[in-house]
Amino acid sequence: MRIIAAIVRAICGFNGFLGRIFSWFSLGIVLVCFVVVTLRYVFHLGAVPLQDLYVWLNGMMFMGIAGYTLMRDGHVRVDVFYRDAPTRRRALVDMVGAVVFVAPFLVVLTVWSLPYVERSWALREGSANVGGLPGLYILKSFVLVFVAVIGLQALAMFLRGVLVLAGSEELLPDRLRYSGGEG
Repeated sequence: MRIIAAIVRAICGFNGFLGRIFSWFSLGIVLVCFVVVTLRYVFHLGAVPLQDLYVWLNGMMFMGIAGYTLMRDGHVRVDVFYRDAPTRRRALVDMVGAVVFVAPFLVVLTVWSLPYVERSWALREGSANVGGLPGLYILKSFVLVFVAVIGLQALAMFLRGVLVLAGSEELLPDRLRYSGGEG
């Protein structure tokens, strides 16, 4: 059980690290958007690369922090069975959700997006906007980053459920335990 707890801590630590890094992109988005608006409406200048940049930063941020958001229970959840449920039931719901919903979704997303990303890399695809940024293939690769971080966090959710059902949740730090549920 200690190995399982260590895996959960490592995955959550990794997604926490990514969440902290990619959350700074929001500041970049605001600053770049401010510059674009200022250039356009004050100086009557266009800045296509900067327009691309704040859209791309937004996409990378949301794909990169998806695992962190799942770890923090920030995704939409049907709360009927979960909110007031005991800890063991919440663990079961998370385990079933990870296997029945998240895993198949990630498989389908990978199968459908891999050729899309590979083609973009092969073409060294750039922005569709004239004068836009090169390197669109990097942005498109973030679909696979999304798959990885959500997949890892779903595994951590499943393993946390295993710890709860085995009566070993105390091997996790408080921040990674279920809160508010009894038994």
